[in-house]
Amino acid sequence: MLKEVLIVEGKNDAAAVKKAVEADCITTGGFHFTRRTIENIAAAYARRGIIILTDPDSAGENIRNFLSKKFPQAKHAYIPRDEATANDDVGIEQASPESIRKALSKVRTLEINPREEFTAAEMVALKLSGGADSSRLRDKVGAALGIGYGNVKTFVKRLNNYGVTREEFMEAVALEAVGSDSAI
Repeated sequence: MLKEVLIVEGKNDAAAVKKAVEADCITTGGFHFTRRTIENIAAAYARRGIIILTDPDSAGENIRNFLSKKFPQAKHAYIPRDEATANDDVGIEQASPESIRKALSKVRTLEINPREEFTAAEMVALKLSGGADSSRLRDKVGAALGIGYGNVKTFVKRLNNYGVTREEFMEAVALEAVGSDSAI
């Protein structure tokens, strides 16, 4: 049983999570939170901690950002978009139990004082920005690091805010370079 309570968007997401792990879930019902939902999340945050596991789409990112501001010590788990897509639908409910467990094994917490170690210029130099294959490579590196997909600005922000070390970043980049036709 997970100590933290998982915050997901809907009932089907909660059902998918429960097929993967033994955990309590709170559903947000989308972005229109009720006062009671926020109170329930606040109580879970105070007592057990929370892990935000929203869909890998813009609505899920908006929910994650809103909750991150209200609950700054929340933990975050990301499922790559390609592992959460089926039948032309994107969401946690589409992810396999293995993908959910993998995402939960790479949980990250936002740092109070984000670093400025990684830069957009570095992403260009490593072909994670500006190239024909950059988006796909960022997606793969983000999945390996457990920080999800983002455009370059979001990706750099997550690298700096989630405490990714230089060593784990370079290891993830090297792994994706080996699996890619591009030379990084």
